[in-house]
Amino acid sequence: MSLPHAILTALLEKPSSGLELTRRFDKSIGYFWSATHQQIYRELGKLEQAGHIRALPSATPTRGQKKEYEVLPAGRAELSEWVARTEDPKPMRSALLLRMRAAAVVGGAGMRDELERHLALHRTQLDEYLEIEQRDFPAERRDTEPDRLRHLVLRGGIDLERFWVAWLTDALAELKG
Repeated sequence: MSLPHAILTALLEKPSSGLELTRRFDKSIGYFWSATHQQIYRELGKLEQAGHIRALPSATPTRGQKKEYEVLPAGRAELSEWVARTEDPKPMRSALLLRMRAAAVVGGAGMRDELERHLALHRTQLDEYLEIEQRDFPAERRDTEPDRLRHLVLRGGIDLERFWVAWLTDALAELKG
């Protein structure tokens, strides 16, 4: 149920067309809640049917023109209710860890290369997050609660990437020894 809430959040931050929304997803929310463009467009239709969003009227309606959406009061209420709900943590799912477990049974040909590839990917992601933090969240720009909350989300991503870099580095060292 979180994709509609991610979309409502993004639209409350800035009314957007479906295309703009998918681009924004790719650059922010998509780091921690991924969705395909098709899923986003499908969900926009459902949110509109539910009365949570509406397409803004266009000054010059033309066929094929992109719709820009805004959140209606019912959508804001739904998002507020969702934020206030309790939710238990979900168990982690990792194809990499499962493949490592399987490699223990059938042999680990190529596993070191895959761990090194993952390590490089996590290092790249960490660097990207650190660049975003430096650019968008200097200490002097974290003076409001919304700014601090956004920064905490980014810090969660930074800490997760640091975990994976450290864990993969240790795993590779252990496999060598």
